[in-house]
Amino acid sequence: MEYRLSDATLAYGEEAATALLGIDALYRREAGDDEGLVVLNMSTSHQPEYFADYDEAYERFAELERRAAALPEADRRLYYSQLCRSTMAVCRWRQGRMPFAEQLSGFLHVPAAPASDAELDGLRSEMRALLTSMGYSGDLAAQCAAWEERNRVPADEVTATLSELLSEAWDRTSERMQIPAPKSDGMRVSGVRGMPYSARCDYSKRTIDLNLDPIYTRPGLKHLAVHEGYPGHYVQFKLRETWYREGTAAADGLLSIVNSASSSPFEGIADNGLYVIDWIENDDDRLAELLTRYRAGLGTAAAWRLHALGWEEGRVRDWLRGVGLVGGEGWVDNRMRFISAPQRSVLIWSYWWGGASVTPVWQRVPAERRPEFLRFLYGRMHSTQTVAMFA
Repeated sequence: MEYRLSDATLAYGEEAATALLGIDALYRREAGDDEGLVVLNMSTSHQPEYFADYDEAYERFAELERRAAALPEADRRLYYSQLCRSTMAVCRWRQGRMPFAEQLSGFLHVPAAPASDAELDGLRSEMRALLTSMGYSGDLAAQCAAWEERNRVPADEVTATLSELLSEAWDRTSERMQIPAPKSDGMRVSGVRGMPYSARCDYSKRTIDLNLDPIYTRPGLKHLAVHEGYPGHYVQFKLRETWYREGTAAADGLLSIVNSASSSPFEGIADNGLYVIDWIENDDDRLAELLTRYRAGLGTAAAWRLHALGWEEGRVRDWLRGVGLVGGEGWVDNRMRFISAPQRSVLIWSYWWGGASVTPVWQRVPAERRPEFLRFLYGRMHSTQTVAMFA
């Protein structure tokens, strides 16, 4: 597969970048949301296109969608069409014309439904079988409590442990992918509290903001080192920035956008990092991955109860507390903060659909073609559908 995008697609990416910065500027003015829709802008030259209102922005992205149909690359035709439709849906949402279920399909291009009871029950069955084989007894809650206690990292050692794991993750990643930066350019850990996340990659400051409220295990921190750091979000941003400067990637890749077609694969690429660097080493790691998948599903189920079914926040909190299995009250708190924010609540689905869109493709790609697939995966913005178009 050709790494370099066509001139037509690179030119289109320039327009897409300025239009996306424009809708971000409009949203910030209108909503008073300082985080915005573009949560990271690595560009040093692109200026936002001016939109007086959402109707004007809608028409601009409708025009860009029509023009996307003429791009030479099939995956770019689909992705940019979906990007435009996501942004048009955001316009309608801000005009009060978008119920919660339609936000899901409109923003993320995923089914407008939470993880099903059958899917969550299946994950619970897998965890129970694994924990039983590992020698843990009792019901699933008791097994998970005992496992968490055995693998728990003391609160005063959490930041140092994550820093140690980040160093190892960098080394393992650099053996498999070229990171176009010295290790000193990497991320440092900053402890925070009361946040709507467990950890966040602040690429511009080179910090991983780690919420110290939840209970952490070493396998769980290993996942965060990969997801937020290497070969996850840091590597995603570093490669997109570098390849744009080299002329092989499009300008819209300089932006990290929420509530968009790229949201799920962005998280899925980061989650898939454990497979890329072959760092699932034992049953504790395997259980941590099942828990990650399970709690991603719980996030969708909790948000659905809150926003689609109209449950009171206290009832949703009690439900999460009863099914969360690990992480303690700190985890329940950060999930509730995340899903309670109307401008971010849909994003919880990106964690559920992300890995499901990336890891199965990674697993079917022959080993000799995986470097080529990584270039495709990291070098282009993707939707859940375009990841599978690698050929």
